[in-house]
Amino acid sequence: MIDQMKKPIKNIKPRLLLLFSMIINVHAFAQDKTMVADISDKGKFEVMNRQLSIIKQDNKTVVHLNSKENNGIAWIKDLKFEKGIIEFDVKGKDVMQQSFVGIAFHGMNDSTYDAVYFRPFNFQSPDTARKNHSVQYISMPKYDWYMLRQNFTGVYENALTSAISADAWFHAKIIVDADNIKVFVNNDVKPSLVIHPLNNYATGKIGFWVGNNAEGDFSNLSIQNK
Repeated sequence: MIDQMKKPIKNIKPRLLLLFSMIINVHAFAQDKTMVADISDKGKFEVMNRQLSIIKQDNKTVVHLNSKENNGIAWIKDLKFEKGIIEFDVKGKDVMQQSFVGIAFHGMNDSTYDAVYFRPFNFQSPDTARKNHSVQYISMPKYDWYMLRQNFTGVYENALTSAISADAWFHAKIIVDADNIKVFVNNDVKPSLVIHPLNNYATGKIGFWVGNNAEGDFSNLSIQNK
């Protein structure tokens, strides 16, 4: 009888270790909510007012949106963004008024969403006013860029912290919380733009965005909902 009672006791320690390991793994999973978007196939997108093509370039998958009048969006199907971090690579071109590239998020539909976008043709302009129009926040449909520039000059757009070539790839990191939206480029510690959101959208669609008469290249989209 005594020997039979000892056997279960020997198994307590490994069972406790297994339980502890499971708890740690569940906690780590809960903390790591980063999702890498699958952009490898056209079927992953709902495209508004653009043609989308996918190519392999420099060992990465690149989504290209062509040029056309008015804004265009490539929404990623089955992907929602709430609050947290958006990161992606993007490339425009050095053509005046024909390069507006960024990301739309909190999308309710094709006309109601927030967006952060860049004007690469202004990145290295010798004109200070143009340079200060390099990165822009908008909240559609009420707060487009023109309305914000006219009524809140210099609040919702800014120059970049770093010097970036107009036709080069760069990395964008956008941190969204209830009170602020911060935009970082490449490895900058200081944000290029910090604004207060103009709506109370809690969640919505996310997708690549291009502006009027603009085309753009996008890659490596990830989001972290918090």
